[in-house]
Amino acid sequence: MSETIDKPAVCACLRAGEPFIGKQGFSYAPAISAETVGASAIHMQLLTIPPGARARAHKHQSHETALHVLTGEVGMWYGERLENHMVNRAGDFVYIPANVPHLPYNLSQTEPATAVVARTDPNEQESVILLPELEAIHTSTPTHR
Repeated sequence: MSETIDKPAVCACLRAGEPFIGKQGFSYAPAISAETVGASAIHMQLLTIPPGARARAHKHQSHETALHVLTGEVGMWYGERLENHMVNRAGDFVYIPANVPHLPYNLSQTEPATAVVARTDPNEQESVILLPELEAIHTSTPTHR
């Protein structure tokens, strides 16, 4: 017999909560998190990137990120000096390893882009480290690959 009393497993169904503007500068609507369901190792939310917007350069300390682009076309600079670039479109899945600096932006000047984001940090904003020293590296954003 166990010395500790285990809490019963409880599944949950919920919708994304009220959006907030994160440290990165984008709108996030949290769904699965430590705060909403008591998650201990995952966070899941909806991300909306306004037309023409770009995030602040940042990384997620010790946490991996996975995204599924639902709508739009998003560019992202990534790497220690933001030396790499990729473009992601609706239907793409994106993986960002822990501690990798990145700077995503919306390629469209007229349409928002949306994505489902999952991260190994149940308290989503706690692992966000802003990197202002990288902000000036890419002051303009390309419109196509």
